[in-house]
Amino acid sequence: MRAARPAFTAVVFDMDGLLLDSERPIRDAWMHAATQLGAPLTDAQYLSVVGLNHADSRARLLALFGGDAELLSAAHHHAQASLSAQFGTRPFDAKPGAARLLQGLRNAGLPCAVASSTAHAEVRRRLHHAGLLVSFDAVCGGDEVQRGKPQPDLYTLALQRLGAAAHTSLAFEDSGHGVQAALAAGLAVVAVPDLKAPELAWQERCLAVLPSLESACERSVEWFGPSCVCSP
Repeated sequence: MRAARPAFTAVVFDMDGLLLDSERPIRDAWMHAATQLGAPLTDAQYLSVVGLNHADSRARLLALFGGDAELLSAAHHHAQASLSAQFGTRPFDAKPGAARLLQGLRNAGLPCAVASSTAHAEVRRRLHHAGLLVSFDAVCGGDEVQRGKPQPDLYTLALQRLGAAAHTSLAFEDSGHGVQAALAAGLAVVAVPDLKAPELAWQERCLAVLPSLESACERSVEWFGPSCVCSP
């Protein structure tokens, strides 16, 4: 009897909040900076920025700061200084299960890409320092497309670079903007929420909603075939 073909033959990952535990320190740095400058942000306000590319997030933050470009620039400076002090010599931590799942996919020979709203060079830097860059055949950053998430452009670019078809590719995302982008590009999606709780509007369209990538490891054979075994 011929073995069943795996459901998916290519994988595309978001980065911040999914592969790397970076969303929390970035959020904390921005919210602390805003408070220090007398323009505090609420959790809900900051979460409206999560998953957007640089241009879109800047536009959103500018609106949150009342259109005050100088205030936004000062907040950005304070936030970046704080992050540099904390992570200038060490990487953001990999999220639980990330290295394990990527190693299983690599052992199985499945092509993998990153589609992150963060700028391309910074994506590569963060993944390199975390020891994960070697796992990817393609890296796509938010500065490489005209339209960021929730538009499908980043995922379309990732598929082009992998030479993969959308209907046989699976995306892993942590935010609503990312889930919408992957679905719009025609990929199946597994959501692993980080800062933002899953919204029913997009949750119902996901293949699965999981608590961590460790849980994805437990379903790797189901989704990627018997050669994709994630070692403990």
